[in-house]
Amino acid sequence: MASQWVVVASFLLCCLAQTCYGGVLFSSLQRTIVVTASPKEVQVLNAGVDKITVTWALNKTEPYGIDSTYKTIKVKLCYALVSQHDRPWRKTEDNLSRDKTCQHKIVWKPYDASNKTTQSFEWTIGRDVPTATYFIRAYAYDQNNMEVAYGQTTNEKSTNLFEINGVTGKHTSLDISSVCFSVFSVVALSVFFYIEKRKGKVASSIEQK
Repeated sequence: MASQWVVVASFLLCCLAQTCYGGVLFSSLQRTIVVTASPKEVQVLNAGVDKITVTWALNKTEPYGIDSTYKTIKVKLCYALVSQHDRPWRKTEDNLSRDKTCQHKIVWKPYDASNKTTQSFEWTIGRDVPTATYFIRAYAYDQNNMEVAYGQTTNEKSTNLFEINGVTGKHTSLDISSVCFSVFSVVALSVFFYIEKRKGKVASSIEQK
């Protein structure tokens, strides 16, 4: 009898925890969407320069009508586990309201249940995307904007990964401008001291006379 109460209490605690935190558990979602992307495994891309083509479609093996609640598809760029290590701001959480795996939006589109063909989108990697290893995930949302299904380009975030080199903030034109400004400053300072020195000599010469 005591063991039954323990089970009931554990169940109630789990329900209470989910109520407090809110959101949907990733582990509760069905993987019904097939997602592919143009980068090859371990390929290195450059933020602000290179493009990624993403395609997605409902898995043809899924039963008819399983996507009846899908209203929106949101495709996101997500951090692989290797780029989450010692970075709590990228940490994966089962509760999607707290999950930080997928922080970069690629595209959001209405879901057309009548269109079973593959859809695609070409995305130029944003300049704000930092250097890291990534994969791509698509979420299906219902009319309440809650996640109901997903698909991704990787299996357990360990395969089909690619890298992105983030913008460092240094540019050749800025470097040249910085050098020119430094040279100008040195020259201006030298001229200033030369003029002051000349004034001092002139003043000293006048006093001697």
